Amino acid sequence: MDTTGEIRPLACWQGMDRVIDEVLPSTTIILTSGGCSWNRCLMCQYRHERYTGADKENISQLMLRQLSYIEKNLDCQKTPLIKLYTSGSFFDPAEVPQDVCDAVASQFHGKCMVIESRIDYTDIDRITRFVEILDDGTHAIPLFLALGLETSSDEIREKCIDKGVTFDAYQKTADLLHDHGLGVKSYLLHKPPYLTEKEAYDDMIQSISDIAPFSEMISMNPCSVQRNTHVEKLWKAGYYRPPYLWSIIEVLHAAKPHLLCDPLAGGRARGPHNCGTCDPVLLDGIRDYALTADRELLLSLRQVQCTCHEEWEYVMEHEKPYNMPLTS
Repeated sequence: MDTTGEIRPLACWQGMDRVIDEVLPSTTIILTSGGCSWNRCLMCQYRHERYTGADKENISQLMLRQLSYIEKNLDCQKTPLIKLYTSGSFFDPAEVPQDVCDAVASQFHGKCMVIESRIDYTDIDRITRFVEILDDGTHAIPLFLALGLETSSDEIREKCIDKGVTFDAYQKTADLLHDHGLGVKSYLLHKPPYLTEKEAYDDMIQSISDIAPFSEMISMNPCSVQRNTHVEKLWKAGYYRPPYLWSIIEVLHAAKPHLLCDPLAGGRARGPHNCGTCDPVLLDGIRDYALTADRELLLSLRQVQCTCHEEWEYVMEHEKPYNMPLTS
């Protein structure tokens, strides 16, 4: 396998992100890696993004080439926040070799980082080693572990997502990270397959309440229809519809803690959407709220007038469990 020359990461961009109560310039990086070891979540396309057939040495070289691309092509000096993702878990040694972990920590020394890893790969010794290289004392919390819990319901997580973790394990992991001075960013999945619009709303409200004591930040990720997934098969057969934007706004409004939310494929058939007419203004408002935490903005979004609001109300009241969605 050719490991010469720089390699562009799967994705990388710069923007602004909210970290607790502060809005910071950020660099977001998605690295191609050895691949998710779990490789079973029903909604996830990223598990297919991997170096297939590469041994650990080759994976290491290929990932280091991606870091070299970032160093030469992205000016990260002005972005104090680095968000880094792989197809599964950054701290899974089978996915990301140790020398790559060390190189990431060294390259972004002094930055605040958000790094995604499954709950079952939060090896505190490996994480502590990473922080010792990363931290220069600039940030009160140098590292936030982004944990994909998806829902506080073990039943929904097992039957509708196939995540392979438990709420109890999440709680213990969050406590362990906090004991070591690290932060927790929790991901929730809004409307996994097999839930009605109302069931998904109720699950989000309960999940937010359950995880708030364990999280510095909560990100609600409305489910989208990604290619080559089980959710796509259901969607093509007419058995799944992504959530309405009206539902997202109601969850944001009802939640006591501030929620981060940036709907993937928003306004499209494969993503969270309403009728199409009101989608652009609502999506802009949802993304603005994620940064500003402006409750008055949410109130104005709830007052947007559109004929599809009645459709959403009807769906919330009449859509039945274990049945086809009433709308597309």
